[in-house]
Amino acid sequence: MSSDSQENKVEQVTPYGTHETAKTEQVRQMFDSIAPAYDFMNRAMTMGIDIWWRRLAVKRLKPLKPALILDVATGTGDFAIQLHESLGPRHITGIDLSRGMLDEAVRKVKARGLEQAIAFEQGDCMSLGMEDESFDAVTVAFGVRNFEHLQQGYREMARVLKPGGMLCVLELSTPTHHVIRWFYDLYTLHIIPWLGSLKSGDKSAYRYLPQSIAAVPQGDDMLQLMRNAGLRDAKFRRLTLGVCTIYTAVK
Repeated sequence: MSSDSQENKVEQVTPYGTHETAKTEQVRQMFDSIAPAYDFMNRAMTMGIDIWWRRLAVKRLKPLKPALILDVATGTGDFAIQLHESLGPRHITGIDLSRGMLDEAVRKVKARGLEQAIAFEQGDCMSLGMEDESFDAVTVAFGVRNFEHLQQGYREMARVLKPGGMLCVLELSTPTHHVIRWFYDLYTLHIIPWLGSLKSGDKSAYRYLPQSIAAVPQGDDMLQLMRNAGLRDAKFRRLTLGVCTIYTAVK
């Protein structure tokens, strides 16, 4: 399947299964709804492996020694905090649609005394309010499948990158081995929605999760979107039997 058709496919997958409300607004409502349960569900769904995935993504940025980092779809701030602790940049800006998620992120940063090092803003990655070539690195962890217009989001992230800067995307993906895929489908299509509804009360959100993972461009299709945005040296690495992938590209 081409990157264009995959991009259109993921844009049609919405949290509440309707197209009467824009995907961006549905994503905002969904994350506001599940924000208090989000960190618990992340650890439970991945059995804590998401922490290791983030560490591997951070390693990709280490040789650049980025001073200014933009973390898009920052959520509850886990990746922004990990970037600070591992890379020690001058400043990190985290942006997210959901006020509920950002409230959780601010709470974490205050608890660690990192208010001067990490700041959060509510905003839309479709139209970043930052100047051209503002950041040494841009990161997204588990967020691009929620973009209403994926190619536009990549263009915006490329726009705010400095020449030589790196975009690093960490995203969930579907394993290709048929046996592993059977267990993966059982877990994501049945167990996660059930557990999610118990903990967060929003079963739709955790039905949307596997649907959006299946629909998002993966592998070479994702790299092509990066290239279309004007980025080069695009690469990917599959992790944990293919259930997560790191994508990187340079401006």
